[in-house]
This record gives sequence, C-alpha cells and structure tokens, in this order.
Amino acid sequence: MNKLTNREILFIGFMLFSMLFGAGNLIFPAYLGHAAGHNVWQAVIGFIISDAGLAVLAFIAIAKSGTFDNLVNRVHPIFALIFPMAIYLSIGPGLAIPRAGSLAYEMGVKPFLPHTIQSSPIGLLIYTVLFFSIVFWFAKSPSKLIDRFGKVLTPLLLVLIIFVLIRALSIDLPGLKEATLSYKQNPISQGFLDGYQTMDAIGALIYGIIFTNLFKSKKIHNQTLRIKYLAIFGLISGLLLSICYFVIAYLGATASVAGKVDNGAIVLSAAMHQLFGESGAIVLGLIFTLACLSVCIGLITSCAQYFSSIVPKLSYVKWAILLCMISGIVANLGLSQILKVSVPILSLVYPIAITLIILGLLHDRLPYRNRPVYVMTIGLVGLFSLIDVTNSTFLHGSLSKLLADVPLQNNGFGWVIPGLIGFAIGSFYEKRTRTQDTSIKEVA
Repeated sequence: MNKLTNREILFIGFMLFSMLFGAGNLIFPAYLGHAAGHNVWQAVIGFIISDAGLAVLAFIAIAKSGTFDNLVNRVHPIFALIFPMAIYLSIGPGLAIPRAGSLAYEMGVKPFLPHTIQSSPIGLLIYTVLFFSIVFWFAKSPSKLIDRFGKVLTPLLLVLIIFVLIRALSIDLPGLKEATLSYKQNPISQGFLDGYQTMDAIGALIYGIIFTNLFKSKKIHNQTLRIKYLAIFGLISGLLLSICYFVIAYLGATASVAGKVDNGAIVLSAAMHQLFGESGAIVLGLIFTLACLSVCIGLITSCAQYFSSIVPKLSYVKWAILLCMISGIVANLGLSQILKVSVPILSLVYPIAITLIILGLLHDRLPYRNRPVYVMTIGLVGLFSLIDVTNSTFLHGSLSKLLADVPLQNNGFGWVIPGLIGFAIGSFYEKRTRTQDTSIKEVA
C-alpha cells in the first residue's frame, strides 16, 4: 500500500494553506480586529471556526464521499449540476479570482505608481495581464504544485508574516478600543459570519478535485488512508491560518486609523505604517501579492480540472488559459464592483455548503435511503437563504420584521431551523416509506 512521506505531508499541508490564504484572509480579519476592539479574541475565534474549522470539515466530508461529485449527487442530479457550477463560477472567474487579482494590484502595486497612472485604468489592465500570466505559468502543470507551493510560495509568505509578528511584539502598540457595531453584543457569531467572506469552506469543497487527482498520481487508493491524509492536510493548513488570523486581527485591533473605516485594506495599511513607517507599504504589498497569487493558482487549477472533466473537448491547459483571461477581464471592473456582489452571493451559497458538509460528515448515520433527508434539508435551507438574500438585496428589508421571528435569524443563522425541520421531514418520510415497503414484502 502506497503512502506519503512525512515531508510530502508537510509540503502538501503548506500547499493547501497557500491555496486558501488569499486577499480575503488578510482584509477581513484586519477589519474584524479593528471593529471588535476589546472583543477581538472572541470575534476571531468565531472567524476561525467558520473559516479554518469548516474548511477542515469540508475536506473530511469530501474524503468520506470519495469526490465532490458523489456528495452533491446524493441530493439530486439537477442539484449536482447547478450547485457545483454556482460554486465554481463564484469562487472562480466570477468573484474570488478577480477579487484577488484586483486586491493584489490595489495593495501591492498601485500605491507605488505615479498619480496619473493610479487614476487611469491602464495600470490595472497591464498588471492583470502580467499577474494572470504568472498564475497560468504556475497552474499549467498541476503535478508540480507541491514543489511550487510547498517549497517556494508558502515559505516566503510565512516568513513575511512571522517578520510582521516579531516587529509587532517588539514595539508598544496602542491599547484595544471599545467594540463597535454588532461586535459589542455578539462578537463570536459576527466573527463566524465574517468568516464567510474568505470563501474558504466552499473553496475546500472544490479543492477536493486537486487532491483526488493527487492521490491517483501517488496511487493511494485506500479510502481510510485518504481520509486520514486529508484531515492532516486540513489540520496543518488550519493551524497556519489560525496563527495568521490572530496576528492580523491583533494588528487591526491596535491600528490607529483616521476617519471612517469601511474595509480591512485601510486598516492593514495603517497597521503596517505603525510598524514599519513608509516601508510598511512595501511589506504589505509583498504579502498581498504572494497571498493573492497563491490563491489564484489554486483556484485556476481546481476550476480548470473541473471544467475539463465536464467539457473534455477543451483540454486542461486550454481551460486554464480561458479562465485566466475571463478572470483578468472581470478584475478590470474594479475592486468595489466585485466586492459589492460578494455578500448576497455568499449569503445564499454558504448556508447550503455548510449543510452539505454536515450531511456528508453524518452520512454513515443517516437513514439507509438518505436522498429524502438530503433533498428536504438542502431544499429548505436553500429556500430560506434565497428569501433572506432577496429581502436584503432587492426588497430593502421589507420582510425583516417577519423573518426576525425565526429563531437565530438576528444572529445570522435563521437557516438553521428550516434545515432541522427539513432533516426531520426527510427522516420521517424515509422511515415511513421503508415501513410501507416492508409491509408490502411481508404481504407478498
């Protein structure tokens, strides 16, 4: 039976960390820290649970199911077509990849350009062409990802973050401020909701295809061993993510920012200036560039493998080129336009993804005919999430008073109760159907 060496396990865990740690993993914990103030540690724990915690669980769920395709097919063939497509498009060329490309430009290059180029779209255009050319070079050979990630990109990124941490511990930073907004009353639940923005849980679902192909190339076919390895990879990356979040959230909590703050990039810029003066922009630019580059490589690789499997007329390399081109075009719409659509999309997709992960983990304990359980649970969660997103996005909150009567809705988890109701209905239906089938067999 083939096995991975400890060195390979470590490097693959590093690779997974780099694939998950992108722009959102920098700006969102920074904003969280700034807004949470005294409650930063409670808030960042909630953030870690919904980010690193759910990502680890997603890998285990995929390992137990065999593939992501097997998991979604347990719900319904139509769902197995629509939901993965929605995830791959949103976390791929439609949202996450362009967001990372735009942020890499905004934080890594734009501050150093002349004002005439900063105000012109030509700067972003040239940068995205270069950026996605580099992404394609890394992603064109999936078999070399372990070497390129684990031995190059991840160590560089971790060295920079450790450098920032050492600097932060060596100087006196301002004290923590009073918590603002919902971080004052519900810091853990608000931190949990903020973790959605990184997209790591749904990213972990689609990264499963990379590891499935990796296991095939290493000729590791034992299911128990696959689950064990994926859990270890997830724990390594989860530990590294958690350390980074504590550091970034603490920097955000101690950053002195003048005026109104509406995103974590402003907070991080202020924090880096406190630590390194004018050269802080260079350090931050390097961190953003490496983080965004790493996550884009992972997403392009995963999306290209997926789309080449469902449309094999185009090879993996051709899909990688196409996805890089589309992502570059969307990135040129600008960061503000990309971020504007992220919240409603993730508010719809994330509850369904979390429910799917939980059902995947509990699959062995579900009723024998488990499709009714999957259908009813996912169906009611998706329906409630759709109503909630429609209310906040298109109806300007006209249904908010009605939805507020749903338990946990004020904490952002109103979909949990519909999910439990769907689970109960599905279980009851399955049990009743099995009882009827048994009776028919006994009569026959």
